[in-house]
Amino acid sequence: MSTMLPGSTPGRRVTMAPDLCLSSFGLGAEVTKGTALDLKQLAALITVADVGSVTKAAKLLHLVQPAVTRQIRLLEEELGVALFQRTHQGMVLTEAGEQLVRRARRAMQELERAKIELSPSPELVKGHVTIGVLESSIETLIQPLADTIANKHPAVHLRFLTGYSGYVREWLDQGEVDVAMLNSVTSAHTLAVFPLLHEQLWVLAPPDAGLSPNRPVSWATVLARPLVLPVGGLGVRAAVDQAHSETGVQPTVVAESNSGFILKELVLAGQGWSVLPAVAIKRDIDRGVLSGAPLVDPDITREVVLAFQRGGRTPPQVEAVATELVRLVHRLVRNGEWPAAQMHSGAGVALSP
Repeated sequence: MSTMLPGSTPGRRVTMAPDLCLSSFGLGAEVTKGTALDLKQLAALITVADVGSVTKAAKLLHLVQPAVTRQIRLLEEELGVALFQRTHQGMVLTEAGEQLVRRARRAMQELERAKIELSPSPELVKGHVTIGVLESSIETLIQPLADTIANKHPAVHLRFLTGYSGYVREWLDQGEVDVAMLNSVTSAHTLAVFPLLHEQLWVLAPPDAGLSPNRPVSWATVLARPLVLPVGGLGVRAAVDQAHSETGVQPTVVAESNSGFILKELVLAGQGWSVLPAVAIKRDIDRGVLSGAPLVDPDITREVVLAFQRGGRTPPQVEAVATELVRLVHRLVRNGEWPAAQMHSGAGVALSP
């Protein structure tokens, strides 16, 4: 089992059937009806898009560079559109290229799943699983989950995509991830949602602020200070808006970011205090890099759920990874490694949308 970061791609040759008509996978108007697209062309397209270089793509695909160039050229000729802009910085997707790559990924993922499901060794869980993980939980969650899957399901290849809930939800809707952790999402017609936990939010400040995990701070006190916050529309920001509504204190937001790392740096620089889940700042507080405290009056919590796309049978490797993820979250909450959190009463370990 290996772990991939966003933008990576497995360095292997695609050796399935030589031709594929992608109209059945929803490629839409940019693919002429009846056009046969070679899987080697799609592998070349996706890999060049991921690494931004024909030379690097050729190494990953174990091909010579002219062969990859030829696959891209043939694909562009068949479709009648340019898929890349050739720049000094590398190969950059055109708008048509972005559409094709997004949908070609889905087609390749479906073929990979079909191959796995038709495998003559059903007792072995294997295949690729892409997980959308909330940025706030990466330090606590990713390494132990990778270790667990490596030990229990060594034939499963994990790929992690991380970000705030809104971005992870978008990746799930687009089929970029198989299973995702999200904030406060109710079941929609496109998603199956399983509640995991709810957690108390914390205020984050420089060390000299003297905040302590043992001394809760009121929302009104925090909202009266200059704040650096997640961008609007995200889970934590919605909680801040709720606190403003209930306390009547209008926050002064001096900076915003979609990165927890940037928010921490701004707090350290003295730009303002921030609000984040305790799991995102536990290590910083333990090391004395920052200070923090639970937020109270009113009591506002963030809900974390596990979500899948609806429709069809969940591949066994996805269900196996989701089950281990829930078990891990149970253990982290129980041991206090996911602080200020409580498991949802209905959060089980047998998941199947």
